[in-house]
Amino acid sequence: MALERWFRRSKPTRSDEDATPAGLWLKCDGCAAQIYRKDLAQNLFTCPECGHHYRMPVDARIDMLADEGTFERWSGALAPTDPLAFVDTEPYPERMERVQEKQGRPDAIVTGAASMEGVPVVLVVMDFFFAGGSMGSVVGEEIARAAERAARENRALVAVTASGGARMQEGALSLMQLAKTTVALEALAEKRLPYLTILTDPTTGGVTASFATLGDVILAEPDALICFAGPRVIQQTIKQDLPEGFQRAEFLLKKGMLDDVVPRAALKNRVANLLRLLRGERLPDRVEPEEGVEELEAPLEDAPTPESKAPEEEVSRGA
Repeated sequence: MALERWFRRSKPTRSDEDATPAGLWLKCDGCAAQIYRKDLAQNLFTCPECGHHYRMPVDARIDMLADEGTFERWSGALAPTDPLAFVDTEPYPERMERVQEKQGRPDAIVTGAASMEGVPVVLVVMDFFFAGGSMGSVVGEEIARAAERAARENRALVAVTASGGARMQEGALSLMQLAKTTVALEALAEKRLPYLTILTDPTTGGVTASFATLGDVILAEPDALICFAGPRVIQQTIKQDLPEGFQRAEFLLKKGMLDDVVPRAALKNRVANLLRLLRGERLPDRVEPEEGVEELEAPLEDAPTPESKAPEEEVSRGA
């Protein structure tokens, strides 16, 4: 019996402030490599072997996007109520109290002012670890307030989405947030301020049907699930097999729903440059090429122009 206890191992646990996957090591969902979870966190929650993107905690996301020491939190004063006295497996207030204590915030959203490579922005970041990032009245109100304040302060708005959709415990009140967030974005449009969205895994339901897909530029992280209804629901409805990669970011990019799919390590620089362009500003004189993007071997001015084409080519076209 003593020998059995000697070989027995206790299951590793994580501390309350640690949002990385439980256990000291985990098996990558993309390549099956064994990853030390602290290395995963240091690598922006992406697999160092294959680049598989894991869901990222809100605080780590803000640290990645905002310039150091520039983030000023706006959200946190609002908390959800229970106007419908909703009860499923447990009363709605008890469910919210438990999730709030675990995540350390009143709801599934964090908003605030920051700068990204010196560009003034308002960041809206959804927390999927808070009740699946569901959008209730508080989430919709915080997004609307952030958009309106961004317009008042002449800041661009950058929204990072991660949500399972509307919050069913609030019924029709949660569905009203689709209209609220959409209307609030008009304040930015009237002042011609940029609005950029970053869709992460997963972005579904009412969030996809409202502010997430209204950006001037819509980016996504690799392999992110982006949809209104999930693939299983669609497959059961139409009784047909779905294409490979259906509703994933790369599939939607080919279909024209997204403007680009950007690896997490390149997001900050890409977003900052896009915001500069949308604001009519000049890009930095020297921009380091992003991972996977090759530099031109010759400057653009050396490229052939229509006037420099050979006469034979012009004759052949005329014939």
